[in-house]
Amino acid sequence: MTDTSLKPLTLYLAAPRGFCAGVDRAIKIVEMALQKWGAPVYVRHEIVHNKYVVDDLRAKGAVFVEDLEDCPDDRPVIFSAHGVPKSVPAAAAAREMIYVDATCPLVSKVHIEAARHSENGLQMIMIGHAGHPETVGTMGQLPEGEVLLVETPQDVAHVQVRDPERLAFVTQTTLSVDDTADIVAALKARFPAIVGPHKEDICYATTNRQEAVKAIAPDCDALLVVGAPNSSNSRRLVEVASKAGCGYAQLVQRASDIDWRALDGIRSIGITAGASAPEVLIDEVVDAFRARYDATVTLVETAQEDVEFKVPRVLRTPA
Repeated sequence: MTDTSLKPLTLYLAAPRGFCAGVDRAIKIVEMALQKWGAPVYVRHEIVHNKYVVDDLRAKGAVFVEDLEDCPDDRPVIFSAHGVPKSVPAAAAAREMIYVDATCPLVSKVHIEAARHSENGLQMIMIGHAGHPETVGTMGQLPEGEVLLVETPQDVAHVQVRDPERLAFVTQTTLSVDDTADIVAALKARFPAIVGPHKEDICYATTNRQEAVKAIAPDCDALLVVGAPNSSNSRRLVEVASKAGCGYAQLVQRASDIDWRALDGIRSIGITAGASAPEVLIDEVVDAFRARYDATVTLVETAQEDVEFKVPRVLRTPA
C-alpha cells in the first residue's frame, strides 16, 4: 500500500548506466587471479575508481598499491583498467613477476594508435586530464616529449609542436563528448594537417551514459550521479547534466551521501551511475528515494549494450 503522506516524485532512471565491459572484465580479472593463485594478489592502482568495488576485492584478498616497488617479486600483480606506462610491465618482467594487464581493450586501442603514429614520425597531442592514470599510461607509451597534453581549447593556442605538418591526436576514453569536440575543433583550426583517430577514442560506454543523461536532464529538477570523486567519467556526467539544463546535479558515492535538504521541494529526479559503479549502489539510492517519497520510477533507455571483453588467456588456464 502507498503511504499517502509521502510527496509524489518522478524518478527517471537512465540507461545505460553503471558498469561497462572494461570495468566488468577488470573486476573479473582480480577475482579469477585470486581463485587461481590465492591471496594475496597485488593490484597496482585502484582496479577501477570505485571505493565499494575496491573494498570488496580487498576483503577477498587483493592488496592495492600505487607503485610496483611496493609489490613482492613472488606474488602476482595486476595492472588497473586505466592502463600503465610501458615502463611498468618492463619493470615487472625484469623482476620475473607474474603480471596480468587489466587495461581496458578500448584504452589499449588508444595506446596502439599512439605508437603507430609515432612510428610514422608524427608527434602526438593527447586530449586528457593531467595526472589521471589513463593519461599517464597513454603518454607513457612513448618517449618523454613525444606526447603533448592539452586539457582545454585555450591550451591548444599555447602548445609548442616540433612540426605542425606532422601531428596526430588521441584522447582519454572518459572525456565529455561535447567538450572534446571543442578541443578537436581548436586543434584542426590551428593545425589543419593533424591526423585524428579512425574511430572516436571516447569509448562507447562514456558516450552512451552521457547521451542518456542528456535525454533525462531537461525533465529533472535534480540529477544524481552514483560514482567516485576520482572517476573521470562520473564527474563528466555531472557536467553534462548541468549543461543539458538540470538545475542541480551532484555526484554521490552512495545513498548516505545524498544531501536531502538540497533536494527539498523537487518533483522529479534523474539517477545514473558512472561506468565503475555497481548496480547495488544504484539500487540503494533508488530505495532511499522510495523510502522518502511516493516515487514513480521511469526507465529511460537510449541505447542497449552487449559488449563483452575476454579475460587474458593466463587466467583461463589452471595454475
